[in-house]
Amino acid sequence: MKSEVTYDDAADVEVIRGHPHGDVSRVAGEGAPAGAPADAMGCHSGADMEEAARAAGQSELLDKFRADYPVGPHDKPQSMCPAFGSLRVGLRMKRVATVLSGSACCVYGLTFVSHFYGARRSVGYVPFNSETLVTGKLFEDIRESVHELADPDRYDAIVVTNLCVPTASGVPLRLLPEEINGVRIVGIDVPGFGVPTHAEAKDVLAGAMLKYARAEAEAGPVARPVGSRTDRPTVALLGEMFPADPMMIGQMLSPMGLAAGPVLPCREWRELYAALDCSVVAAIHPFYTDTVREFKAAGRPVVGSAPVGLDGTIDWLRAIGDTFGISEDQIATAQNDVMHAITGALAANPINGTITLSGYEGSELLVARLLIESGAKVPYVGTACAKSPWSADDAAWLEAKGVTVKYRASLEDDCAAMEAVKPDLAIGTTPVVQKAKELGIPGLYFTNLISARPLMGVAGAGSLAQVINAAIGNKDRMGKMKAFFEGVGHDDTAGVWEGAPNLRPDFRAQHQKKLDKIARAAKAAQMI
Repeated sequence: MKSEVTYDDAADVEVIRGHPHGDVSRVAGEGAPAGAPADAMGCHSGADMEEAARAAGQSELLDKFRADYPVGPHDKPQSMCPAFGSLRVGLRMKRVATVLSGSACCVYGLTFVSHFYGARRSVGYVPFNSETLVTGKLFEDIRESVHELADPDRYDAIVVTNLCVPTASGVPLRLLPEEINGVRIVGIDVPGFGVPTHAEAKDVLAGAMLKYARAEAEAGPVARPVGSRTDRPTVALLGEMFPADPMMIGQMLSPMGLAAGPVLPCREWRELYAALDCSVVAAIHPFYTDTVREFKAAGRPVVGSAPVGLDGTIDWLRAIGDTFGISEDQIATAQNDVMHAITGALAANPINGTITLSGYEGSELLVARLLIESGAKVPYVGTACAKSPWSADDAAWLEAKGVTVKYRASLEDDCAAMEAVKPDLAIGTTPVVQKAKELGIPGLYFTNLISARPLMGVAGAGSLAQVINAAIGNKDRMGKMKAFFEGVGHDDTAGVWEGAPNLRPDFRAQHQKKLDKIARAAKAAQMI
């Protein structure tokens, strides 16, 4: 009679045991390169994956990532897989196909999250195993799949993305044809051990596409963008925004004789040409390092920050006007046209309370400015993105208001700030909001409830008050819920128990000894 307590007979099912999918250890003696990564490794394998990638000839790529997206105190993604950002950019574009090359579990997770966020398009997948990975057959499979997909009646471009394992193994997407049957082929690497956040992964694809489009434009005439073309100089808008924001920006630019240009990441390939045809680029979101590089190569000046709140709007219009060489009278007219309306909207929609703010979308500093001008006290702002010259004005404005701005903020930083401040409302990522609610503090998820609202100009001035004030008003209810669930336990004791749970600290101690032994062995190997 067995002593294990079970709920069904699932544990008795015969399991066919074989080599794990993508486990290259069993073929290491059959021509596998030294340090070839196993499929079980991923973005959180850190130095091991990076070492394997460099051994596979990817040093130039990783050095570029390190320069464009410098890591902070944490060098591992603390949000969803970064490749979700580039995947989302591709899936939102018309007539663009997406193909992923990576571990099956990674591809499943990425496609699941993409469809959860509204993608209505299939995602191509090129599977691999240990043999195809280390013998180069995976690259041949990718090339074959691209040739099968390259139908000019259906697609303008095909995006092929290497995830962690193919990147670490040196799968050379750069060797793919640039064009097949008139369909553009764009190959990118988005490893979690090289690209810190999904926001910056958007830049990887947006920059690669803009580089391709720039080469096309320099080579000769290109297709005219769909839609009407203005005869006024345009300002290209860099960063995903609420649909009303570009229209609001266009209205603010009109008194200066300017127009809002395309928004990048764009929805159609031809919009890339229109973006390159702009006169100035507005880096609304500050993390598009590679994309900005391509705009500068095309001779386009870049202006940071955004028209958010009263001060932000006035300063941004001034910066745009000065860059274009607009007269003082026209700049003053554009500023005066919005000053009173924004002031009135802020006064009519006050926010009273202390708020801590954190996120990984890149617009955290802009939202904090708007909250403060609406009357809120914001002692802490954390962003998972790196410090950027395009957000320097925002950071300076916030710091002048006594705000602590933390770039490359970790989950631990955000939670520590929230626990120390004990705000009336915590805006942040899912785990931050979860921690806040456990403490009886109201919380709002930044991505779905804050960044998905208009922020620019007059429309943005009154957009946050209703949801913010409603959440702050729930503080008493949160306290009642906390009291109701008091005593249900935490961590190992979470739940309702009839008796004391069997924690077995001896098992935990034994497992910790194994981990310590492995760590000592790894350190000794490094010394050798």
